[in-house]
Amino acid sequence: MKIIHKNQTKIFKNSETCIAIDYWTGDKDINGAVIELNGRYPDKGRTVNLECKEMAYIIKGSGKIVVEGEEIKLNDGDLVLIDKGEKYFWEGNLTMFTSCAPAWNHEQHKEVE
Repeated sequence: MKIIHKNQTKIFKNSETCIAIDYWTGDKDINGAVIELNGRYPDKGRTVNLECKEMAYIIKGSGKIVVEGEEIKLNDGDLVLIDKGEKYFWEGNLTMFTSCAPAWNHEQHKEVE
């Protein structure tokens, strides 16, 4: 078992509209973060995870995700599962918990078009 306390987290500013609070477990198979989104991410184009599936639970707020051209409205309590290789972007004012399997890393995360 591992416990990551809030004071052990690291904060990353992914863009002007997106902040990630990383709960690093040190486990290569899974990780988690709280995302604060106020606008669009990425700022333009889309993003893709080349190696991992990403699950996001909307804690509070509302917005949308556009995955492979399909727009889905989101509200608190909704859950999204994004398969590896799917291109997407987020937009709205959302706080969400995300988890990736295998664990997310910068090398496999790309912004496209």
